[in-house]
Order: sequence, then structure tokens, then C-alpha cells
Amino acid sequence: MSKFQATLQIGKNGLTDGIIENIKTCFKTRENVKICLLKSAEHDREKVREIAEKIQQELGKKFTYRIIGFTIFLKKWRKVKR
Repeated sequence: MSKFQATLQIGKNGLTDGIIENIKTCFKTRENVKICLLKSAEHDREKVREIAEKIQQELGKKFTYRIIGFTIFLKKWRKVKR
């Protein structure tokens, strides 16, 4: 595992408070977080986008996301994105 990126997986329980807390702790030591959605979670592109938006709302404006397939890449910026 790279020191710049942490990898998490979302399974059949979906997006829980524990996963949000885990993402927050990953950003204390990492610059990027990669979240893979397993088949048991959701395999609909719109649901993936909804999950990414919920994560961004929980983390704040300093964070942006990018979706490639069923993987969400989160990045923390030093300055707030407008």
C-alpha cells in the first residue's frame, strides 16, 4: 500500500457511520483515499454517485471526488475548492 493512498471497500452494509469515521482517520496520514464498491453494495452508476456525494458532504468542502467505474477516488485539497 502506498503511503499516499489508502484503499477501503464498501460491502453489503453500504455507507455506514463507521466507514465515514474510517475515511476521516485515513486522511490524517494519507493524501488520497480509494474506495471500491463491491458487487454486494451497489452496482448502479447513479447509486455510486449518490454515495460519493454523501461522503463529500460528510467530509466538507476541502474534499473532491472522482468516479472511475465502481471506484471512488477522494482527494483532500489544502485550500477550499469553490
